[in-house]
Parts: sequence; structure tokens; C-alpha cells
Amino acid sequence: MQPNKNNHSSPSESEQHERSAPADKRLSRRLAALARAGLEVSLDRGVYSVRRADSPNAPPAEVLLPAEFPVEGKALRQLAELAAVRHPAGGEIRHVCASPDFHPGDSGVAIGSVVASEGMVIPAAVGSDINCGMRLHVVDLNVDQLLARKGELIERLRGDFFFGSRDLPFTAQTMRAMFREGALGWLDEVRRAPLGMLARVDLGAIEEELERVHLGGALDGDPRWAPEDITPAEGLVRDGGIATIGGGNHFVELQVVEEIVDRHLAYRWGVRQGQVAFMIHSGSRGVGKHIGATWRDRARALWPEGERYPGSGLFALSQADNPGAVAAYLEAEATAANYGFVNRLLLAEITRQRLREIHGQVAAPLVYDLPHNITLPLAGGSSARGSWVTRKGACPAGEGQPVIIPGSMGASSFLLVGRGAPRFLASASHGAGRARSRFSMGRRPRSEAELGLSGVECITLREERRIEEAPAAYKPIGPVIDCQVAAGMVDVVARMRPLMTFKA
Repeated sequence: MQPNKNNHSSPSESEQHERSAPADKRLSRRLAALARAGLEVSLDRGVYSVRRADSPNAPPAEVLLPAEFPVEGKALRQLAELAAVRHPAGGEIRHVCASPDFHPGDSGVAIGSVVASEGMVIPAAVGSDINCGMRLHVVDLNVDQLLARKGELIERLRGDFFFGSRDLPFTAQTMRAMFREGALGWLDEVRRAPLGMLARVDLGAIEEELERVHLGGALDGDPRWAPEDITPAEGLVRDGGIATIGGGNHFVELQVVEEIVDRHLAYRWGVRQGQVAFMIHSGSRGVGKHIGATWRDRARALWPEGERYPGSGLFALSQADNPGAVAAYLEAEATAANYGFVNRLLLAEITRQRLREIHGQVAAPLVYDLPHNITLPLAGGSSARGSWVTRKGACPAGEGQPVIIPGSMGASSFLLVGRGAPRFLASASHGAGRARSRFSMGRRPRSEAELGLSGVECITLREERRIEEAPAAYKPIGPVIDCQVAAGMVDVVARMRPLMTFKA
């Protein structure tokens, strides 16, 4: 069963030809313009291949796009630049692809990019929003039960998410353990001295749920890479960033499971039609920004003296040239990723506890938690030279693994199962992808209907956030899901409809 099917009759062949002719002509002109700009671009069954004409030894980068989506020249150039990254001392790109929510990135790397490298890593390919990711819980409530006391829930969560009413002090030892060992280290320390709201939660249940967090939510980090103000040697730490949503496209959203497509997997994962669900999209906040900026500058500073800087501004770290720098970067990235895992865990725990305060001890188990912006060892890669896969605005989609792809505040989100497609480096999209920039969304007044906000409940303190993140800013989610299913990247398990969305 495919999502978002409609009941309209299919057009005749002559009608299809009339409609496709102008589109074909526009595409031909677009590809010709890109060729004049130095890009070799071709299209084969929905997959675009792009390479810089002056880099014939670079692997062609592939992009899966729905037929109705525009070809964005800036994003294609960014992808071709990523495929052409080299280091004078050694290291190469083995494969580059992009998911269908592909669009230009502000840091020079297209959102949706996935790159397999050998012998080198590229800090800019992850950027500063390290371990931005998704987390999904289902709740033993139906929509009527939730909405009957909606006002109370919104008021309590507004305080937690926007006004700092969450009560989450940590010991210095807890913070350092979190940076060093992620959710597992954090949990071990919290057990010793649970403070604030954590004295009231079921820590055993949280530990059991770590099996449903990608990589257990625990990477090998080191607190030396974290900001000094939240890594003291002793005492209590009140971190203003932990358990916060963040800006951009991050959110906490209450939803309802509106459709089950794969009944077998939905049953195994504890998901049923009519259930309330909540979805969290957040990352490593200021810790990621701190570590990302540190290594953006450090990679540039470590570029071999006398060698020409890359025109793309993407500075790689070579294992042959400086294995210590590669290891240090991966450790620093893991440090921020650990914070991101715990940040989402705590956002979920706040939401779960507020639901229970209002509705009693309702079950609200975790379905899955997975990262987006992260560098991980490449499955089947060369251990001798070091092989990695780096995702920027894309998520892991290994065989049998849960995959979470949100739509927008006004569109469905999807729970899927990964199929481990090697052509796309066992990856999938992390959303629908932006159709309009935040700047363009705020340039002129638009009606609620034009913005797609009619009937949408967005809880935020800033009106401009509603406009910047309005449904009209995003591409339609249906074609994004459909083309990934057709390409064998994922299969749909369930579809969720938004009820209310919290945006910081």
C-alpha cells in the first residue's frame, strides 16, 4: 500500500504528453545551463547524476528526486563539490548520494547529502547541528482523551519548553559521564543521585528503551571537547541548553496514528491506529555549535602548508597526514552526539511526565530514536584505511531499522522501515525538504490559507516562527515518501497526522 494515493482517474497518453512536453523542455534548458556552469548532469529513471566537469576522477553524485520537484542548481553544485573533495596527503570520496528532500545548505553542503569516504573525514559535511535527529513515542490515549484536557497540557509544556520551568539540575559527574558515554553513562550517574524531576521517573524503563535508540545513544566522546561552563570538576550544573527544542525546523509535536500500512511491523513496534503519538526533532544545541565551529576552524588550520585551499571551502582531515586529528574530530563529534541523544531523551521524558500528570499513568513507550547529522563507520568498509559514512540532513535506513520522516505542521509524518539500499548508502530523507527559505517566507504578508496554516495549531512565543516554518515553506511529503519506496530505500509502516506543534 502506498501513502497519499488519490482516486482521480489517470490522464490519457495524449494528455500526459501535452503536460510533460513543457516540463521536458524546461528540464533540458536547465541541464544545458548547468553544463555551461561547469556541471555534468544527467537523468536516468528519476535519479540525477552530477559531477564537476573539471573533476573527471571524482565519483558522480546521485540524487533521487520526484519528477515534479525542481532541479536546484545551487544544491547540485554543492553536491558535486562534496564529491570532488580531496586531501593532498591522501583520502578519497568513494560514493556520494542525496535523498529526495535535497536542497541547498547554508554551510556549503547540500541538505540531504550522504558521503562515503575512505582515509579522510570532512567536518563541514556534518556542520554544527551534530546529531540533530528524530524520536517517536506512542501513547495509550486516543485523540478525544488528549484534546479534552489540551489546554492544561499546552500550558505545562509551554512552561517547560519556553520558560525554563523544567527542573533538571545535574551533578558535574553526570554531565561529564554524558559527554564521555552518552545516554548510558548519563543514566548510570543519575541513578546515584537523581535530582529534580528525575527523582520521579522510572529510570529502569529509560534504560530498557536504550535498545530502541540508534547505537544505544552511546558513542565514545570526551568532555574536553564540550564548553567549559557545563563541564566543571565538581558541584551542580544547571545547563540552559539541555531538554530544549532549539530553532530552525526543530519541534515537539503531538500526533495521532491515522493509518497503519504494515500491520505486522506496527504490531511488533507497539503502534496502533488511533493512538496518540509524540515526535521530537532536536539535536545537540549549543554543544554542537561549539564543537562544529571549533573543528571547522581547526580543519582549515591543519591544511598542509603551501597547498592551495579548496575552492569549495570544504577542508578534509586526512588519516595518512594526521591520524590524531581524525581521531580527535570523531571523538569531538561523538561528544556532541551524546548530548543530542540525551537532549531528545529528556524532551521526551518531560512530555511523558506532563501527559501522566494530567491523564494518569498512561503507557508512552519509545518506538525509535535516530540521528541525522553524524559521521559513522561505513558498514563493510576498509578498516585498515578507515571508511566512514557522513550524513547531512539524512538518516540511517538499515535493513529492518525503524525510520522516522516528518512532514510539516500541516502534513503527515511517517514511520517506515529501512531496506538498507546500498546505492543510497542505507540512508533515507530526514523530512520533506524546504521549498522556500526562511527569509523569503517573511518577505511579504500572506494569508493563513496561503501559508498552509489554516487549522494548524502551532504553539510558539514568536509569530515569525509560525511563518518561517509554515507548511508552505516545505515541499509535499507524499512524493518524497513515494519515490523512496519505489527506489527500495524504505517501506511505509504507519502515517501520523499532526495535532499540535511546539516551536521554540
